[in-house]
Amino acid sequence: MARTRALLTERDRELLAEDDGSNRRYQAISEIRSRITEEMSTDVEVLEENHLQLLKELREVVCKNN
Repeated sequence: MARTRALLTERDRELLAEDDGSNRRYQAISEIRSRITEEMSTDVEVLEENHLQLLKELREVVCKNN
């Protein structure tokens, strides 16, 4: 089965790894931030309403080092 992305695309990962301050890197950061604040919040709400076990698994992965 083909792998899908979670939060970052492969290109996002490449751009974040660059340290040149390029405009494309800043655009990627802005898009990622938008996914976190808008899309992720919606996904969490859907999981809260429909599948608490998946929400628990998500929290374990995201919060495991905090």
